Amino acid sequence: MKTNDVILKTTAQVVFFIIFLFSIHIFLAGHFAPGGGFVGGLLTSSALVLLLLAYDLKTVQTLLPINYTIMTASGLVLALGTASIGMFLGRPFFKHYFDHFYLPLIGDTELHTAMLFDTGVYLVVVGVTMTIIQSIGGDD
Repeated sequence: MKTNDVILKTTAQVVFFIIFLFSIHIFLAGHFAPGGGFVGGLLTSSALVLLLLAYDLKTVQTLLPINYTIMTASGLVLALGTASIGMFLGRPFFKHYFDHFYLPLIGDTELHTAMLFDTGVYLVVVGVTMTIIQSIGGDD
């Protein structure tokens, strides 16, 4: 029997983007306030799970053809690579670097290596969470 979940599917599409945009905000605000890559990754995963609840696994995989294993590996390489920069420069492991830059549309801003590390954490959290959820949900 096929169910008619028009309200759930329509609401899920709107709420997905709200949660996803909030996860990006939490990710970017994580350097000066609570949040960062871990919390942002969990929020992104929850937005994707909402899509999985509204649609089926095959539909979401067709709409978002993402290999979460590669995402996890890329995040791990990025996080460990960023943490290792200091060692290659004769400084301690996890040494944090930052500087001020002028970006055309943004103006004067600070760029941190912590942002790269948080990006790696974000990718690892989303990749691992979605791999686990898809492996559980993919069982027929």
